[in-house]
Amino acid sequence: MRVVGRIQSVWRYPVKSMGGEELGEVFVGFPGVYGDRAYAFRSSLAAKGFPYFTAREQEQMPRCHAAYRHPERMVMPPNLAEAAALGSGVTPLYADPADQIVDVRTPAGETLAVDDPRLIDLLREGLREGHVLSLLHSDRAFTDCRPVSLISVQTMRQLSREVGFDLDKRRFRANVYVDLDGGPAFSEDAWVGRRLRIGARAEIVPVGRDSRCKVITLDPETGRCNPEVLRCVAQSHNAKAGVYAAVLVEGVVRTGDALVLIDAPTPAGGGQDETP
Repeated sequence: MRVVGRIQSVWRYPVKSMGGEELGEVFVGFPGVYGDRAYAFRSSLAAKGFPYFTAREQEQMPRCHAAYRHPERMVMPPNLAEAAALGSGVTPLYADPADQIVDVRTPAGETLAVDDPRLIDLLREGLREGHVLSLLHSDRAFTDCRPVSLISVQTMRQLSREVGFDLDKRRFRANVYVDLDGGPAFSEDAWVGRRLRIGARAEIVPVGRDSRCKVITLDPETGRCNPEVLRCVAQSHNAKAGVYAAVLVEGVVRTGDALVLIDAPTPAGGGQDETP
């Protein structure tokens, strides 16, 4: 076992494709970060395999900041201590619906409940006719591929040098940002197929590199699109940056926690890249 880095920050995104919130600590369960991407918008024009309305269609979505109305109730499950005391890996309950209410601050500064019809009207502004949007909600996160996404600070710094300007880390929409312990950029690629412990209990295994799309071209403050960002990642890094991970052991993750590599690589054939 060896420490390969420390958690620089932890994030969740209550609404898929909208701006998220940084957390000092949060429960990470089998479905992912507690409260992450619990809401999403479905589009009538989207493909059946990926039915969501995202920043690919509405570039201003990352400028809409989503947060739980009762954040103190959405750090960890209400019966976590009791479930953990049973000592057999019992999965705790998730929050009551009343505790999962999300408010969205729009780019204009107005705050709307996530189920307010005016929010759908706002999201449809500037788009061609035909987009019929509906709100989805689930305890299982509406993630693209796997429950947890992770990227290192060093990888983002290298990409900033390659594109010629500082990249806001929020472009990458990761759950966990890691400060590597002496490793070079893209060291996280070598963790695919290997078991990692975060903090005292949580364990994850990266299962594939994170395939990137148009979303990383969008400035989270202005919504402006710079195609050069994706072009750089595509040409120099096979369109991938960061990794996706599955959760093996549930637990609370905190900023500053050590990230510990606890096993050897998987046999040949394991840890292949994911296709989103």
